[in-house]
Amino acid sequence: MGIKIFTDSTSYIDKSLQEELNINILPLSIHFPDESYPENEVDYDYFYNKIESTGIIPTSSLPAPGTIFDAFEKTLANGDDILGIFISSAMSGTYDTALSTKEQLLQKYPAAKIEIFDSCTNCMALGIQVLEAARAVKSGLNMQEALQIARNTRNRVHFYFVPETLKYLKKGGRIGTASALLGSILNIHPILTVDMEKGMTHLLEKCRGSSNAIKRIINLMEEDSKKFGLKEIIVHHINAPAKAQQLKEILMERYALPVSICTIGPVIGLHTGLGTVGVVYSTVS
Repeated sequence: MGIKIFTDSTSYIDKSLQEELNINILPLSIHFPDESYPENEVDYDYFYNKIESTGIIPTSSLPAPGTIFDAFEKTLANGDDILGIFISSAMSGTYDTALSTKEQLLQKYPAAKIEIFDSCTNCMALGIQVLEAARAVKSGLNMQEALQIARNTRNRVHFYFVPETLKYLKKGGRIGTASALLGSILNIHPILTVDMEKGMTHLLEKCRGSSNAIKRIINLMEEDSKKFGLKEIIVHHINAPAKAQQLKEILMERYALPVSICTIGPVIGLHTGLGTVGVVYSTVS
């Protein structure tokens, strides 16, 4: 009898780490007018090229309740407990669906231990929480100890990102046409972040030029590094590997830490678009 870790596909955890730490992924789905597919089964290049070529911004949907129910019940039937850590409940109904599934299953398995945790974020800001909890479980810690580690990690994680273009934010209704047009003319690049109290993406600052926006993110990291120390760094990007590699090299020169690169997938990427670059990091304290 053990603890099985569940998360959703917007964590974008590398498959090798999924296998190493026995992390189970519940996929959200993407829907174009002519086709739909689970997020973790589509080629990212195909997805983003389709948006660019058609101009269509697809929709996304949470995992079907039956998918979560079946995965959870199979785990409980095997005698294992469940720790689920999911995308912010303010961004998706995945967390709430998992929570209602828990209540249903406890009627059938009253002795089971099921914990459902709201990460209040997405991408590897979610992924880091999942990885820390999974490592805790692998090391032999119990459910409450692993849950507390996830909670502590959530309090120490930061996520900043910069869209290359404003057209995706415009098409998604997140900014108006006038703001998008003016921003494009003036070469304005917003720095977006996730408010961990509200669990929502919001505008942090505006910068003239993407390079200045990236410099500002590095400055924010430096401030946190001096105050709290840095523990883990991930560079995120959407179809911008060269920009991501350049940022990785800058950060590795500055900090004595490994820096990994992670591509943002369709469900989150459809809101910001090609060329987006960002950083997720967690602090020591």
